[in-house]
Amino acid sequence: MKKMLIAHSPDADDIFMYYAIKFGWVDMKDTIFDNIAEDIQTLNEKALKGEYEIVAISFALYPHIKEDYAPLRTAVSFGEGYGPKVMKRKGAKLKRNFKVALSGEHTTNAMLFRIKYPDARITYMNFLEIEKAVLDGAVDAGVLIHESILTYDDALEVEIEMWDIWQELAGCELPLPLGGMAISRAIPLNKAIEYERTLTKAVDVARKHKEKLSEMLLERDLVRIDAPTLEKYLELYANDESIELSEIQYQAIDKLFELGFEHGFYDASLKVQDYMIPTEYEEIRKG
Repeated sequence: MKKMLIAHSPDADDIFMYYAIKFGWVDMKDTIFDNIAEDIQTLNEKALKGEYEIVAISFALYPHIKEDYAPLRTAVSFGEGYGPKVMKRKGAKLKRNFKVALSGEHTTNAMLFRIKYPDARITYMNFLEIEKAVLDGAVDAGVLIHESILTYDDALEVEIEMWDIWQELAGCELPLPLGGMAISRAIPLNKAIEYERTLTKAVDVARKHKEKLSEMLLERDLVRIDAPTLEKYLELYANDESIELSEIQYQAIDKLFELGFEHGFYDASLKVQDYMIPTEYEEIRKG
C-alpha cells in the first residue's frame, strides 16, 4: 500500500474538503492517505522546498513552484464579494506608512496588499496572532484571513476589503483566487491523475453530505468555530465552486498572475491551464 500525505491548512474549509477521505467515505485503490495541518505560509515555504507531494498553497505562490508542482483542479477557495479584510482599531486613522501584519510573504492577500500599499511597513506572523497584534497596538492594522473574517473582536473595524482591492487592481469583476492544491511533478502521471480524481471526489462527497460531515467535525473538535459560523464559512470557501475549477476561475487565476508579473513579483507571465495535469494522458495510453 502506498502512503500519501496531504498537507493542508488548519482552517475549516481545508479540513472539510479533505475529511471525506479521513472518515473513509472516499478511498483510492492501494493507497493509504494521511494528513497534516500547518498554517498557509508554512505550507507555501515547504512547497518552495518541495517537501510535500500534495500540498495546499496560496495561488500567488504558484508561479514560484511551477517547475516542480502542477496545480490541482479541485479543493480551491475563491472570494465572491468577500475575502480577507484589512482591519484596524475602531476610530484609528492609518498613515501612508502604517505598520501592518500579514499572514505570510507568499500569500495571495500579501501580494495584493503590497501592490495596493507600497509604503506600508509590513511584518509577517502566523494568521492566528494577527487579530491580537492589532488589538494590542503592536501593529496599526492587520489582514485577517480564514475564520477570523467572521469572528473578529468588536473593538476592530474594516479599513478595506481585499475583495475591493482585487476588483480595483483586476479592473474587472472576477472571483478572488485565494488558495488551492498542488501536486509534485515527481509523481508518475497516471498516479497523479488518480490522486486528483480522488481529491475531487472527496470535495464533491463533502458537499453532498455537508450537514453530516459538519456535525462530525464539530463533535470531534476538528474546527475552531461553532456550528452557525461553520455553516456560513463553508458557503464562502468550501462551496460547490470548490469542487472543480471553472472557466471564470481560470481567468481569475491568470489575472492574478498577470498582476504579479506586472508588479515584479514573477519573472514571467503564465496561464495556469498550461501547467495542469494532462488528464488526456489516460486516453492516449488506452489508445
